[in-house]
Amino acid sequence: MTFPKNFLWGGATAANQCEGAWNVDGKGDSINDHNRAGSRTAGTHRTFDLEIDTENYYYPSHTGIDFYHHYKEDIALFAEMGFKVYRLSIAWTRIFPNGDEETPNEAGLRFYDDVFDELAKYGIEPLVTISHFELPFHLGKKYDGFLDKRTISFYERYATTLFKRYKDKVKYWLTFNEINFGTMEHGLRISGLFNREYSESEQYQALHNVFLASARAVSAGHKINPDFKIGCMLAYITMYPKTCRPEDVLKTQQINDKFNYFCGDVQVKGKYPYFMKRYFEKNNIQVDISKEDEQILQAGTVDYYTFSYYMTTCIAADLDQRDDKSGGNLFGGVSNEYLPSSDWGWQIDPIGLRYTLNQIYSRYEVPLMVVENGLGAFDEVEADGTINDDYRIDYFKQHIIEMDKAIEDGVDLIGYTPWGCIDLISAGTGEMSKRYGFIYVDRDDEGNGSLERSRKKSFYWYKQVIESNGENLA
Repeated sequence: MTFPKNFLWGGATAANQCEGAWNVDGKGDSINDHNRAGSRTAGTHRTFDLEIDTENYYYPSHTGIDFYHHYKEDIALFAEMGFKVYRLSIAWTRIFPNGDEETPNEAGLRFYDDVFDELAKYGIEPLVTISHFELPFHLGKKYDGFLDKRTISFYERYATTLFKRYKDKVKYWLTFNEINFGTMEHGLRISGLFNREYSESEQYQALHNVFLASARAVSAGHKINPDFKIGCMLAYITMYPKTCRPEDVLKTQQINDKFNYFCGDVQVKGKYPYFMKRYFEKNNIQVDISKEDEQILQAGTVDYYTFSYYMTTCIAADLDQRDDKSGGNLFGGVSNEYLPSSDWGWQIDPIGLRYTLNQIYSRYEVPLMVVENGLGAFDEVEADGTINDDYRIDYFKQHIIEMDKAIEDGVDLIGYTPWGCIDLISAGTGEMSKRYGFIYVDRDDEGNGSLERSRKKSFYWYKQVIESNGENLA
């Protein structure tokens, strides 16, 4: 294996999926606190309530796995596995409950001080996502979220507060999680767009304002601590043409440019790519982009590029007419007969990860991290309490082998944080039964259970992977 000596092995979670304590110690409600539980049969569809009704409905993020009260136990388990890095997000509404306050909530700041101190005790480097689907609900309700330019300043104030408070505790930062979901139907609420129907121009204007918020945060962070490493984070879904028919190849390129490359180009290169300017013109999309905006984007480029990788898909020119679409795919892409699928219909493609790493690195030539990757699956607890998740071990083994090959190819890959290193609430469905973790949490889809933590078979396997720096995958 060729993993560098200082390779950052670890795991990843998000506040809204694990912390719980949704209204404790001054925390306000985020957009995710308004999402009811969903189900596998409902796919990614979860009901979003403008008014929270806890008497009649279950909201999974309200309790999560109660990391808020279990963080010491959980971090000790991460340390036992040998984590070098732990990716977590900060709940914006713990720091600014409504989002537009001028003074932060000290209790929220203290909580993350405690978390970072606990990580430092074990020598674990925090990798902090500043906004992971955590927009304060109030900003969406009052301002239409990032459609209003004032929200850029609210975000900058929030990010700057974090940078100043934790400048000696956190080195690695990410501005927004999966920023390229911002104009997809299920992603609009990420930008705070939920009060009404929004035109495509408004959706792209809100995304543009998110770009500006990110760039301004990067510039502010580098002034506060020049040693900060501030990155972007995208959901990357590699797309293959269904056939070598030129129409399929062209359609694949067009969708790939718009979904996978657009946001990365803005954040890494500091400017809009030519194909998006043409797309705006062709579809009469009006986005207010001033000369000053262009300068802000150019000045606020990121230091490294991170992404989630769960699946690949196939694209056909006649996508809308096909009846062989792959289940669970965000595009309704065409299924790939050469790949197996998870219980949730996500097609598993380890070789695709090597291909993807090379694609991204050849375009940007900045350090890369895979900050989400994993297998959501049903786990069975045996009578003796063991969880034999060999399917998860095999999934990770195959992906790690391909990461190693990408490094051999010359890709500057610096870290790997598998998603849901401890079982947590699924972002898409709100289910607990869609488990990703090396650590089992006794919680069901209705919120019942003791919250007791248990080590799965994959826990011990990943420990030996980290100990051997990727050499021992047996």
